[in-house]
Amino acid sequence: MFFLKVIDMVTESTLDILRSLLIFKDVPNDDLEWLISKAEIRDFNTGDYAFKPGDKIEQLTVVLSGRFSIRLPQGDQLREYTVLERGTITGALPYSRMSEARGVGIALEPSRLLMLHKNHFHDLTIRSYALTQALVGVMIDRTREFTAFTQQNEKLISLGKLSAGLAHELNNPAAAIVRSASRLKQHLSKTPESFKRIIQVRMTPEQVDALIVLLFSKLDRTNHKPLSMMQRAALEDDLRDWFDEHDFVCTDSAANDERVEIFADFQITVDDLEGIAKEFSGVELFTALEWCEGVLNTEQYVSDIHEAASRIKKLIESVKGYSNMDRANDAEPLDVRDGIRSTLTMLGYKLKQKRIQVREQFQEDAPRIMGYIGELNQVWTNLIDNAIDAMDENGVLEIHSKVEAGSLKVSVIDNGSGIPDNIVSRIFDPFFTTKPVGHGTGLGLDIVKKIIDRHKSDIKVRSKPGRTEFEIRFPIPEPLA
Repeated sequence: MFFLKVIDMVTESTLDILRSLLIFKDVPNDDLEWLISKAEIRDFNTGDYAFKPGDKIEQLTVVLSGRFSIRLPQGDQLREYTVLERGTITGALPYSRMSEARGVGIALEPSRLLMLHKNHFHDLTIRSYALTQALVGVMIDRTREFTAFTQQNEKLISLGKLSAGLAHELNNPAAAIVRSASRLKQHLSKTPESFKRIIQVRMTPEQVDALIVLLFSKLDRTNHKPLSMMQRAALEDDLRDWFDEHDFVCTDSAANDERVEIFADFQITVDDLEGIAKEFSGVELFTALEWCEGVLNTEQYVSDIHEAASRIKKLIESVKGYSNMDRANDAEPLDVRDGIRSTLTMLGYKLKQKRIQVREQFQEDAPRIMGYIGELNQVWTNLIDNAIDAMDENGVLEIHSKVEAGSLKVSVIDNGSGIPDNIVSRIFDPFFTTKPVGHGTGLGLDIVKKIIDRHKSDIKVRSKPGRTEFEIRFPIPEPLA
């Protein structure tokens, strides 16, 4: 239920209360008396419900006294939108398309309402032009007010989703940094003892060269070809057997497994180890291999920290790009791929939750378009988020772009259940939603349509079971002479 709040003045009679409202200042007393004669007066105690979600909205309502809390569903909770006080007009209005309540109205104190059934609206419009005009003004104002509220609420809901996702995405690399830093600290605490043992070996230049050549060739992993699962398992088995044969083992089986894993991570083979064994023997071989293991572990921990920090840096860059930070408010040349990829990063947690595969097919030499980055990111967020919601686990999300017929066409395609034929023509209407109460305002695609119109572009939807495609066509700016 929606409303317009007007002035609140203490008066004695129902007519005086109506007369005191600015909205009725030009309405003759006879028309207000007719309104009162056709209406009913209802009293509510504290805690009584004036309406609940799903109730039919069939009566024009004026708060004569008391207060009502209006609460709208948001997720699984009710959020207070505002409080109706004395002098508030709400409920059904002439020419309004409102049919049912979306929230609840709860009396905060003993209250009284004047209620006129919509069956009298026809007579009202014929009898009083002034009263009709006043009530239509109420409808226009409350629509504007509620639209602004729901648009802001839509943004806050999206921000909440993205914030939760960002926190989730940041938590993993941050935890990895803490974990690797802790292990590196523990590992480095053993360095003095390891150094003492290695200098006691008194290695020859040839022995030093053998270790250095091996380590340098393995530490640079850019030349390593990824191993298949079978190749990796075979390498670990070979290493474990070789270590057993040469007594390079620990009393702790977990430590032995970690030793095998670190050598396998750097693709050190039995042939590599045999090369070292030719230069060292006995205790010297054990010490040399132990020192190699220490170097490999240090490199691995540092690499893990670097990789996690790089992931955080990439996330921050995506947030900056997504939120349009450090950008002017004017339209500017932009590559649609940047905004789409930033949005995919921000929604990555939802994609992972459903194990959705993303397939990108962008035309590499596609021209830039003129646009507002922040607004277009709202478009990508709504379209991609809706696509994720429409798909079951292990779905496929496709995003394509290409130049076609003098425009840049961007398509967002999901393999969900599709949009029923009887509602596909209404999905861009304001307040229309197929989601459960409290899980969608019905403004997401309405906002998308308005943003696309502002960019002098076009959006269409084609849907059937197993494939829904939103197609956007952006005009391509003419090159400067």
